[in-house]
Amino acid sequence: MIAYITIGTNDMTRARAFYTALLPALGYEFSEGSDGLSFALPVPEGEVPTAPDVYVKHPFDGAPASAGNGVMVAFQADTQAQVQALHTAAVAAGGTDDGAPGFRAAYSAGFYVGYLRDPQGNKIALFSSNPDEPGRDG
Repeated sequence: MIAYITIGTNDMTRARAFYTALLPALGYEFSEGSDGLSFALPVPEGEVPTAPDVYVKHPFDGAPASAGNGVMVAFQADTQAQVQALHTAAVAAGGTDDGAPGFRAAYSAGFYVGYLRDPQGNKIALFSSNPDEPGRDG
């Protein structure tokens, strides 16, 4: 299990606008402290987390943040419409479109995905593979 994901930023204001437009709509609770932004899915009392927390922070080593080549964080949405809406909201909040929501020939017929870059250039995927929705071939 992945316990947490840390995403570096050089501009906390722009990162806050981008990630708060995206993650709370997926069920993440947001908090902010002196060290950065924290997003966590609620965990019922007595249960252990099954999804990673997401932290957005300035790099610990003090060097500038940069996007990792080949690194991508993917967030699962409930529906194709939610992928579309969140992709639009994230672009409006300072992100960059890196692949409009839709089906891709290289992926399974039910995998609906949109790609973004956050304001720092980190690659983000939003996807839905809801079996109750039409697939690429349907």
